[in-house]
Amino acid sequence: MVVVHRVFRRESALLPRLVRAVPDGATARAAQVGAHLAEYVTGLHHHHTVEDETLWPLLRERAPDDALVVRMEEQHQRIDRSLAVVADRTPAWERSAGPAAARELALALEEHRSALLEHLDDEERLVLPLVAEHLSVAEWDLVGRRGLETVPKNKLLIALGAILEEATPQEQAYFLGKAPFIGRLMWKAVGRRRYTASCRALRGPLNGGAGR
Repeated sequence: MVVVHRVFRRESALLPRLVRAVPDGATARAAQVGAHLAEYVTGLHHHHTVEDETLWPLLRERAPDDALVVRMEEQHQRIDRSLAVVADRTPAWERSAGPAAARELALALEEHRSALLEHLDDEERLVLPLVAEHLSVAEWDLVGRRGLETVPKNKLLIALGAILEEATPQEQAYFLGKAPFIGRLMWKAVGRRRYTASCRALRGPLNGGAGR
């Protein structure tokens, strides 16, 4: 969970910068950034849905006080509301790539990030100790597998790259060890290059063309 959270922290910080960096009227570039934003929103929604359906019910049943679970659910709702504002402002920006629309969308993304960071910090500081106390290893592994099941097969290598970018060498070995043999071969053969190229295309305007 901690490594996955790093991905959401990174991407939520990049998104308002990417929006602001789109030149006035560059609608093709706005569509590219908008597609990445849509994938981010989908990934975060799936991550939270897995928690809502698997993690919170177990903790509500086993932990001595469900006040923390209620707090986590309320934070999910706040994040959903922030994303609704983002969704409301995105189409106008994609159509025009104008400075006013970019400013409004970037501000909405920063408000979203504020809500998200509060939740991620609380989850790591307060929820993970409860997970260690009240869930078995098999139950925690199931939460992870459910999260992976939501990733489209044609996006698995990009998702793996996003995780490995934020992982320590030990964490990288763990995640690659969880992948099937063919998945590890695919990552070495094409996945790493594909992810690097994707990062370069998306982030290049932020740093003079460098990919990562």
